[in-house]
Amino acid sequence: MSVTEQSNGLALRLKQETAVDHEHMHVLMEKAAVFLNQENYSKFTLAQYYFQKDIEHLFADENLMDLISDLDIRGRSEAAKADLQDLELHYAEIKLATEQVKFPESIGWLYVSEGSTLGAAFLFKQAQASLGLSAEFGARNLAAYPEGRAKVWKHFISEIDQANLTQEQMDQVVLAAKQGFQRFAALLTDQPAA
Repeated sequence: MSVTEQSNGLALRLKQETAVDHEHMHVLMEKAAVFLNQENYSKFTLAQYYFQKDIEHLFADENLMDLISDLDIRGRSEAAKADLQDLELHYAEIKLATEQVKFPESIGWLYVSEGSTLGAAFLFKQAQASLGLSAEFGARNLAAYPEGRAKVWKHFISEIDQANLTQEQMDQVVLAAKQGFQRFAALLTDQPAA
C-alpha cells in the first residue's frame, strides 16, 4: 500500500477528486517533451520557478504555518532559480497567481506542489540520464528533500488530514488544488515572455 493510499479524509478526497487533473498533467508533460533537449527542459524549469513562487507566497499564512509543522523546508523556488542560472535562462518576474488565495485554499495549492515533489523522482532520473543534470547543477528543483520524498509526503498528508475542516472548507481546498493544476498547466504550455 502506498503512502497516498494509507490516508483518509482530506488527503483521500484530494487524491480522488484531482485524479483527472493529475492525469492531464502527465499528458502535458509528455507533449512538452521536457527531456528531449535543454531548451524544453529550461521552459519546464521556468514553469517550476513561477509555480513555486506562487506556492511560497502562501507560506506567510499563519493558519498554514500552524497546520504544516515543517512548512519552512518546503518550496523550491530558490532551487529552480539556481537551475535557471545554470541553464543561462533569462526570465522576468510575473504576477503571482495566488495573491488572493487564503486558508484553507492554500492547502490545495500546496498539495499540488508537494505531490509534484513526490512524483519528481522519475523526472530527476530522466534529467540525469538525458541531459546530464544533477542535484548540484540544473536539476536542483527535482531533487528529493534530505529527509526523503516519501517521508516528507507522508508527514504532509498526515497533517492536512488533521486540519479538522468543514465540508465546505474541504470543497474549497479541492477546488484550489484544481486551480493549482491549471496554473502549472498554463505555465508549462504558455510561457510568459521574459
